[in-house]
Amino acid sequence: MNTRKCDADEFLDITMDVCPLTFVKTRLRLERMSSGRTLMVRLGAGEPLSNVPRSVAELGHEIISLEPDESTPDTHYLLIRKH
Repeated sequence: MNTRKCDADEFLDITMDVCPLTFVKTRLRLERMSSGRTLMVRLGAGEPLSNVPRSVAELGHEIISLEPDESTPDTHYLLIRKH
């Protein structure tokens, strides 16, 4: 597990979900959060890796980082700050 998970206020694992559910779950979680809070999203490669960060940024949220999970192939951690 990525140690950066501890840096976030909330955590969401969407590795078992497919698009568009990956973005829907991320958006719903962000909607329940207060402005300025951070969300760490664990996501898989492919469509989620390209679509979720782009869609989150289009909503005006800040993408702080996007890093591979070195312990699990084709898995990444996306750190978001809610606007």
